[in-house]
Amino acid sequence: MTDAARIPDDLSGQVMARGRKLGCDLIAVADLHPLREFVRQQGGDDLAGYRWGIAIGIVLEGRFVDPLGGGITRPVAESYLHFALFGVNKRLDKIARKLAGYLGQLGHRALAVPASLRIDNQRVCGAVSHKMVARAAGLGWIGKNCLLITPEWGPRLRWATVLTDAPLSITAVPQRDRCGGCTECVRICPPGAITGRPFREDEPREARLDVRRCEESTRLRAEEIGVICCGLCLYVCPYGRRPHTCETPLNPGRTF
Repeated sequence: MTDAARIPDDLSGQVMARGRKLGCDLIAVADLHPLREFVRQQGGDDLAGYRWGIAIGIVLEGRFVDPLGGGITRPVAESYLHFALFGVNKRLDKIARKLAGYLGQLGHRALAVPASLRIDNQRVCGAVSHKMVARAAGLGWIGKNCLLITPEWGPRLRWATVLTDAPLSITAVPQRDRCGGCTECVRICPPGAITGRPFREDEPREARLDVRRCEESTRLRAEEIGVICCGLCLYVCPYGRRPHTCETPLNPGRTF
């Protein structure tokens, strides 16, 4: 551990400011203690040993998401995948690595968890649930589509996480569910994989989403157009379809 003189005052604020400068749109700190068993079940004992999670989000620009509503053709899908998913994932991973490196230089354990890296095909999950960390960090709520919904951008974000034992503090509290009686994501889901049940911490993901049915539908579409793509539940959410999403203001700190 480094001496205290090297640790900035208000480290959480320092980390958040650094993340925004690196180009993320949303960033907040979550206390992972209440999620310890959930993290252990998904990522193992080592990951469950981290006390804090830094949720990092980048907004998906409406010009790549909105065309999905007009029909998922190969050009629409390729544009969405290249610019709104793969490109953003790459930038998120870079930010997460830099933030983890910064905390490591201060003498703290820190692990950057990639934006999109499946570690278990059977359970269809990554090492950490980015959306659960973002929810715990107060950035939004888990919607009926099993995505993290934010008041500003709906589900139109991608996420990465930094796990750390640095002496951080929470920056917000979890938000209440605001989906109410909306069932747009249920209505638009091609295979009917979304049940419409609101999120509950004591229920498994399967209570809300049949992941196998979702993946099978996406695979069948890929056989038709040559690209694996859906995203309709992300597109249709009313919180994301507000007028401002069509001209998403980019974080001035972003680099391309």
